[in-house]
Amino acid sequence: QVQLVEFGGGLVQPGGSLRLSCAFSGGTFGNYAMGWFRQAPGKEREFVAAISRFGGTTSYADSVKGRFTIVRDNDKNTLYLQMYNLNPEDTAVYYCAASTANFGTSYLKEYDYWGPGTQVTVSS
Repeated sequence: QVQLVEFGGGLVQPGGSLRLSCAFSGGTFGNYAMGWFRQAPGKEREFVAAISRFGGTTSYADSVKGRFTIVRDNDKNTLYLQMYNLNPEDTAVYYCAASTANFGTSYLKEYDYWGPGTQVTVSS
């Protein structure tokens, strides 16, 4: 059974940076496209970024484009989200997710497995 666990959340000041990690186990990492989503209090879960099975294709939500970078290391079975220039609107629980599609998508229903999430709080 595929399992995902996110790491790296925390409290950061506006303008700061943070790198999230997602550890994958229970399957072959390269068989899955991966995505990052986030959910702020009182809001629906939203797409942040996605990456194809071998990392050649990435996509981003407009709100994070140019500030966030999604990367995967298939040798280490790990997905990353590097976040720069964070602002309070980025405060949310961040989730990684795995999809059997070849390319990552922005649609939650395309993802088969989810991690428990990690809290990111941007505040001074």
